[in-house]
Formats: sequence, structure tokens, C-alpha cells
Amino acid sequence: MKIPSDSPIHSWREGNKRRWSVLGVAFLVMAFGFALRNSFSVFYPAIVEDFGWTRGNTAAMFSLSILVYGLLSPAVGSLVDRFKPQLVVALGILILGAGFALCGLGTREWHFYLLFGVVVAVGISMIGITPLGAIVTPWFTRNRGLVFAVLAAGFGMSLVAASGAQHLISTYGWQSAYVIGGLSFVVVMVPLVLVFMRRAPLAVTTPTGDLSGTAAGTAHNEANVTPWRREPWTFRRAAKTPQFWMLWVAGFCQIGIAEKIAIAHQVYFFRDAGYSPMAAATVYSVFGIVFVTGNLASSVSDRLGRERVYLPACALTVASAGLLFIIQDATQPWMAYTFAVSFGFGLGVLPPVLFATVADLFHGKSYGAIQGMMVLGISTGGAISPWLSGYLYDITGSYTPMLVILVGALLLCGLLLYAARPSHLNPVHHH
Repeated sequence: MKIPSDSPIHSWREGNKRRWSVLGVAFLVMAFGFALRNSFSVFYPAIVEDFGWTRGNTAAMFSLSILVYGLLSPAVGSLVDRFKPQLVVALGILILGAGFALCGLGTREWHFYLLFGVVVAVGISMIGITPLGAIVTPWFTRNRGLVFAVLAAGFGMSLVAASGAQHLISTYGWQSAYVIGGLSFVVVMVPLVLVFMRRAPLAVTTPTGDLSGTAAGTAHNEANVTPWRREPWTFRRAAKTPQFWMLWVAGFCQIGIAEKIAIAHQVYFFRDAGYSPMAAATVYSVFGIVFVTGNLASSVSDRLGRERVYLPACALTVASAGLLFIIQDATQPWMAYTFAVSFGFGLGVLPPVLFATVADLFHGKSYGAIQGMMVLGISTGGAISPWLSGYLYDITGSYTPMLVILVGALLLCGLLLYAARPSHLNPVHHH
């Protein structure tokens, strides 16, 4: 029997096809957009060598970019709610690409603070996890954990671009590499976003056969609903719970401190150890590839529970970071690649599980505001760690203080997530 084109079932089926294109474009926006920002790790040594600036002052432009991104994140979600999401994201791509390209003309520290630290950050905030999450998740009535895993994998793919950025720098110089990267991003991504990215129609959120939100679904799941889950969470109410602040500090330590140190200083660490610029960028790219694998593997926390996945991944990252205390030169490259694989996988698992934990505990109409505050906490840590690590290197001539901070942050976020005990308050559903 032919289904009428104006029926809800037809609308849902069409939406079911389109949601994958929306998710796919969001993945590409995350991958290529954050590739520009995270390529800082490769541009960083070239800029320091060319201008003779200190590592601390130069790393501060990355810190400033993360801080501005965090400060804007709570407000950006409302733009997507009020305006066509494809226009908001396309404008963010234009701002990001233009700011990045103009960095090729920079000759003073303040030029980079303004262009990379502010303009690029404004663009990134308009294409980041907060707006893309708000656009994509309504298309998916199930498997929203998978959505976060895919978006996180887009961020992970951005780390793989390090070798490409290094190739552009080696071939054309860092100034031209900035221009090529920024303009290419705009030319490729703006048309894709304008054509494929759309807000989910109401019919898509109520597919046939999905009991969620219906009386039957409520009765079916009633036995699994805890008092915590029944709570109508607002930001004010969430902020009064210790779990909110445990997760806030965990995000500050895990993504803000540990991840941003790894992104900003990893290439420089291996270059200091004696690796060539391309070899150091290659290790970083391997780290990025395996980071993506960890992002996708994190979805098993939907079945096993958040702590059972998060804590072993945390332990793996701590053990892997221990290798950096041993690496003194480039004579044993297997150690560098062992670090890249094990640390990349463990660190990749952590962000989607943390975001899923926040969604588990503080679901509801205020979830966007709560997530925005989490991103602000993450960005606060990210604003401090790249600069602080560079500053400590400037005054000690060693990356050992940075490694101690890295390991300490990972240990603390593991302890905090364990203390929050999300599976006791709102267990995930086992399938």
C-alpha cells in the first residue's frame, strides 16, 4: 500500500533518510573546523622559530582561543534555536576560515591573539559541540550516545590533519599554509552546510514503533526509573548537587587540562626529543587516528555502564603517559608510537562517556544550559593548560612539570567520576 506523501509515517521515513546526511555533514564540520584550530600544535614551533617568541607567550594564543570558545558556548545554543541552523553554522565557517587565513599575515603577537585567539574562537563556537549537538540530536530518537560518539570522532579526526598541515608548512611556508587552510575550509564546507543541514521536523521525533514518550513506553520503563531520573532538572537545581560539580571538575581536568596539553604540546615534545618535524607530526596523527577509534568505542558504555568504561580508559591514559617520562631521544620510535596508540585510544574514550554521563544525570529542558556550563568549565581548564605548560618549560627547560600535571589531572578525573557514581543514580539500559 502506498503511503500518502503528507502522512506522518512518510515524513518520518524521509526524515530517517535525511538524518544521516545531517549527522554526516556535522561530522565533517567538526573534523575540518577543529583541524584548523588543533593544527596550532604544528604551527606553534614554526612561529616560535620564525619570530623568536617564548613558548609561554605563543601558547597563550591557543589558551585564549579555548577561553573565548568556552565563554561563548552557553549563548551559541540559543542562536540555533532562534535562527535557521544552516545559516548559523555557515556564518561560523566563514568567520573561522577568514580568521585562520588572516593569521598568515600576522607579524606581532597581538595579531595572533586577535585573529587566532578571538576571531577563530568565535567561528569555532558557532560550529562546536553545543550548536551541532542541538541540531543533530533531535533527528535521533534513539542512539543519541552514538551521536555524541560520532561528533567526538569528528573532533578526533581533526587531530589527524597534523601531517597535512606540516606538509603545507614544509612546502609553502607557514604563512601560505594558513591562507590555504582557511580558504579551503570555507569553499568546501559552506555549500555542504547550506544544502544538507536542517532542523528536524516534529514528525521525525515520533517514529512508528518507538514507545518513548508514550503511555506504553512509560509503563514499560517504569521499573527502571529512579527518583533521580524523575527529578525535573534545572540548571539551578543541578548546581546544588555534588554530582554536578564533580563532573564539572572532571571535565576541567580531563578535556581542559589533559587533552589540551596533549594537543598543544605533543609535537613540540617529540621534536625536543630529536624527532624531525614530519616524524613528530606523524606520531601526532597516529594519536589522532586512534583517538577517533576510542571515540567510537565509547558507545559500549550504553551497555556496560559509564564507570565500567570510563575508569579503565582513565587507567590506560595514566599508564601511557608514564612512557613520556622515559622517552629521552628518537632512538626507540616504538615507544613514541606505543604512546600514541594507547594514550590516543584511552583519551578518545573519555569525552563521549563524560558527556553521556551529564545527559544521564541532568536530562530535561535545561540540559543545553547545563552542558554549556560544562563546556565553560572544560574551556577554563583549556585556557590555562597550554599557556602554563609553555611557561613552565620556559622557566625550567623541561616538560617534566607538564607531565606531572597531565598525570595528576587524569587521576583526579577518574576519582571524581567514580565518586559521582552515575550508574547508581540513573542506570543505563542494558539491551
